[in-house]
Amino acid sequence: MTAAALAVFDAALERAVAGAPGTLTVRHRSGAEHAVDTAAWCRGRLPGDLGLLDRCQGPTLDVGCGPGRLTYALNRRGHPALGIDISAAAVRLARARGATVLRRDVFGPLPGEGRWRHVLLADGNIGIGGDPVRLLRRCRELLAPDGLVHVELAPPDTPSWSGAARITAVGGAAGEPFRWAVLAAGDLPATAAAAGGLPVVRTWTEAGRWFATLGG
Repeated sequence: MTAAALAVFDAALERAVAGAPGTLTVRHRSGAEHAVDTAAWCRGRLPGDLGLLDRCQGPTLDVGCGPGRLTYALNRRGHPALGIDISAAAVRLARARGATVLRRDVFGPLPGEGRWRHVLLADGNIGIGGDPVRLLRRCRELLAPDGLVHVELAPPDTPSWSGAARITAVGGAAGEPFRWAVLAAGDLPATAAAAGGLPVVRTWTEAGRWFATLGG
């Protein structure tokens, strides 16, 4: 994400934690849009989180952890979970919550590479970097040999897209282009196959959200 786009995201998080609406819109050049509710991310738990948390029984890396609700919940359960995010605001808010978080890029050097039992890509974070195949390959490098990736996906009737997009806050101007992606549940098998070595082992829905587990 570019510095300008990250500044839009950071500002929305700051407003959200102060109680103001924090909706962001990510627009692809094709016209497709993806709404991001940063205010929801600042809550303690979202409907649908429980099944995701229950599947993380061991060391977990929460990629794009945002304000850290999932990392913190796993820490509270006694699991060695680490959140990473490139947003300074997200890292500060997550640490204030009590989560164990580092400001890191998933494509850069990370602690525990090749040893994580679980990797989380929740809240649409399969879009990080604008190339889900590349991101899943990176997750495979981070996992232990028997590790699992847990991915949140867009509903099956959502168009998948990737590439240049712009992020806009309510009432604000669009930020500079950055790379992002949206992956619909129905398009996951082909994407996972292209990534190699991460078969889809289960899928589930909860509270209107769509998830899948890969690896194993």
